[in-house]
Amino acid sequence: MRSEKDELLRSYDESQSTLIGPKELIIAFLVLAIALLILMPKIYLANEIYFTSRKINKLLDEYEILKEENRILKQRLEQERFKTQVLDTIF
Repeated sequence: MRSEKDELLRSYDESQSTLIGPKELIIAFLVLAIALLILMPKIYLANEIYFTSRKINKLLDEYEILKEENRILKQRLEQERFKTQVLDTIF
């Protein structure tokens, strides 16, 4: 009875004390390296697309603002032309 318990405890201790061998460690690093090689270009491209779209949106906003300013300036110019034409006809 005693020897069965000792044998079971010994086999349990042996199974618990096994460490990761160098082969498993190399495989784990290879899997990690392959995952990084696959994911890094995707992350890089996603970031580039995001920042480029931010720049495009900023430029589009500035373009819309400049178009509105141009419209206002054309309107003022037309008003000034009208004033000068009216004033020229009066005097």
